[in-house]
Amino acid sequence: MEKREINPWKWQNERSYVQAVEVKNPEGTLYVSGQTAINSDGISSNENMESQIKLALKNLEQVITEAGYKCSGIVRLNIYTTATDELWPHFNIIQDWVAKHNIKQATTLLEVKSLFETLKIELEATVVK
Repeated sequence: MEKREINPWKWQNERSYVQAVEVKNPEGTLYVSGQTAINSDGISSNENMESQIKLALKNLEQVITEAGYKCSGIVRLNIYTTATDELWPHFNIIQDWVAKHNIKQATTLLEVKSLFETLKIELEATVVK
């Protein structure tokens, strides 16, 4: 697989994403459903944004790993939140996770009216190998 990043500007570099990712000759593509702060018993978290981000990232990583892919293969990461004002103070958690896995992904951040039950954040990914 070959990946090429397209960045006509430099300002996005500090925001932990790229403008576009081209993938040539992938061995496989994994489309991951939105991962949230739901525990292994299927119970939605009612904790704060920080805790929910950490659990959603853990769940995302678990799905990707169990599918036989690597987080470094994420080429698209969509972030849905019910409150961007609550997300921003903790956005570094996502940025640190992206850096830890050396991910260079296209990203869309959307504030939505609601998510399932008590959830505040949902992470949807496309992963290639």
